[in-house]
Formats: sequence, C-alpha cells, structure tokens
Amino acid sequence: MGRAQTSFVPSEVEGRVLGLGAAPLGFARDERITEPRSTLALYIHWPFCVSKCPYCDFNSHVRESVDQDQWRDALLRDLVHEAQAWTQGPLTSIFFGGGTPSLMEPATVAALIAAAERHWGFAPGIEITLEANPSSVEAARFADLASAGVNRVSLGLQSLDEEALRFLGRAHGVAEGLAALGTAQRVFDRVSFDLIYALPGQSTAEWERELERALSFGTGHLSLYQLTIEPGTRFAALAAKGTLRARDPDEAADLYELTQQRTGAAGLPAYEISNHARPGEESRHNLAYWRYRPYLGVGPGAHGRRGGAATLRHRKPENWLSALARNGNGLAEETPLSPEDQGREALLMGLRLREGVAVQGLEELIDRASAAKLEKAGLLAAEPGKLRVTPPGMLVLEAILREIVL
Repeated sequence: MGRAQTSFVPSEVEGRVLGLGAAPLGFARDERITEPRSTLALYIHWPFCVSKCPYCDFNSHVRESVDQDQWRDALLRDLVHEAQAWTQGPLTSIFFGGGTPSLMEPATVAALIAAAERHWGFAPGIEITLEANPSSVEAARFADLASAGVNRVSLGLQSLDEEALRFLGRAHGVAEGLAALGTAQRVFDRVSFDLIYALPGQSTAEWERELERALSFGTGHLSLYQLTIEPGTRFAALAAKGTLRARDPDEAADLYELTQQRTGAAGLPAYEISNHARPGEESRHNLAYWRYRPYLGVGPGAHGRRGGAATLRHRKPENWLSALARNGNGLAEETPLSPEDQGREALLMGLRLREGVAVQGLEELIDRASAAKLEKAGLLAAEPGKLRVTPPGMLVLEAILREIVL
C-alpha cells in the first residue's frame, strides 16, 4: 500500500559555509514548513492485504480471514505499552498504514483513535491519516471512517492506465479508482494519492499525460514514486530471470525532472524527494519522520523513535500476537541509540527534504571535503545553519548521502 512508515537504514566544507560559529543556527522563517513547536506522531500498522502486489516490499500479508475483534484488542494492548513508555503529548498526527488499513472495521479505527486521545491528548487540528485501496468495497466505508475520526486519506491509485495497473498487480481498474477518489474528496478534509512511474516501456509523453490528468483532480498532495525493484519481491525474481528490466537511469532522470517541472507549475512543488503538496498540505506525519521528531509505532513491523531508543515490532502477524500474549507488547527490539547514531539518522532523513536539515551539533558527522565538492558541482547548498540537497542533487540523493554522512 502506501509509504508512510519509514525505517532507517542507517564524499572542503568550511566552517563559515555551514555557519559553524558564525550566523545563528536554524531555519529562516519563510523557508520552513509550518509545524507546532513540539510534535508527537503515532503510527499504527495493519498488516493484511487482499493480495500481494509484485513491487511491494512492505510488511503486508494475505490471510484467508482476520478476526477483527482479536486484532482490535491486540492493537489497543500494544498501544497501552507505548503509552506507559512515553507519556509526553499531545499527539499531532496519527497514521494508519499497512498493509491495507481500509480493510479495518471503522469501529476498530474509532477505538484506536479514542484510546490514543486518552493516552496522550490531541493537539488542535490533529492530522489523522488512513491508507486506502481505491476499491468500491472499501470506498463504501469512507463515510464511516470519517465519522470514526479520520480526516485525511492516502489512496493507492498507483496508475491511471489500465495496462499499467495490470502490470502492477492491482485489483482495481481506472474507473473504480477514480470513483473512489471522488468519494474520498467528498468525505475527507484532505486527500492524497500515490502514482508509480518510470515503468518499463512507459514513454515520456505517456507519463506527462498521466501526470497532467492527476493534477487536474485538485488534491492538495501527491506521492509520486519511480518504480524500484526491491529485494524479495516478485519483480525482483523476474528481474533475476531477465524477464523484467528497470528503466535506464538517464531515462528515469528525465521523467523525474519532468515531474518536478509539472508539479511545481501546478502549485504542488516537491517538499520531499517523492512527495508534492500545496503549501500547508504537506503530510505532517511524514514530516515528523523526516525532521527526526519522536514517533511511536504499534502493530506488526512498526518502527518507532522515542527517548533516544529505536523500537521495532515483530513483523509476522502471528509472531507479533505471540509476543503480545507473552510480554504485553509486540516488541522485537528496543535499541538505545548513541548521540552519533541519532545525528546520522537526522542527517539521512532531513536531507530528503527541500528545506534541508539544521546542522548544529552534527558538524562532526559531515565529510566536509566531500560536501564542498558536491556544493561546487551544484548538488548541495550550504547555508548559515543548514545544509540541503539541491533539485539536481535529488537525482542522486542516495549517492550524496553515502558521500557526506560519516
């Protein structure tokens, strides 16, 4: 389904260039996406899908049946453990990810939202997002999900082309997807949807037409991902056999640049490498990850960062349930992070953002010689108090991160 849950996979910049010991550190007021002074995010993972898409490496599982009552009670119990471990609130965002959380009963969603409010309280204007498949069956639940407290939905349209949907293993067609989008726009305050591009054989003209159509629907947020062949997926198996080829990197770069141009002209510039929004419509939950704010994760495979520790739940649903019955929580790991580890993670996540990352306290983790070379090449911009990747640099973001983060 969607891509909100983020796991961390943890090349002569002068001090004056980075603003070290010079200008005050921090972001200029007009360059920073507005957020509350303090944030706390909650991620809830629903691991089940109707079928497994061939490109998907997320923690999703197909089961013949799911006991909704059992899973509601189990998630509530896992939530209690996090509430005991981290008492500071209020929550500024909740994200139901998966898997396919639109398969959850609205009553389950309502119970989890109510419990979260009891545990931490809600900040004014809290963002509560749920990922949804754009099927007619799940769209029929949208009104009930909104009544349960969901105010933002992220739809996994993935394509506006019938042949591409079949290639991607999606169960819906274009008409059904667009009908679900229309329902979502009537029901929810905020709507985003995902598209995957740079598919094998997809021409520049075809993607341009699809993107223009996507922009015409008027949503305030789009998540636009290039197809990647992830280990362990069916696409990876096909690639290993030579029956599936990833796009040529130069061709993919051309499509990326086209995407930036068209979304920017339409008023939805990229605020992160793959995410585009009108000002004020950015995903506040994902910003908590990218800005390295504390967030809690419950449910199978969920990650969290709280109190200087990294948390990870058991991935397989049955193992998570067993751990919960045995220990009162679904934790597989709770690992203390050194200040250096936290700094590296903050750099790796923050440099994904257009606004960049504040560097105070992180100077010793940056390879200054490599950063200076990349700045000279126009791929990095070093400004007083912060470092950011330029738009051309986003094309080679992973290589830049490997070069500069020590």
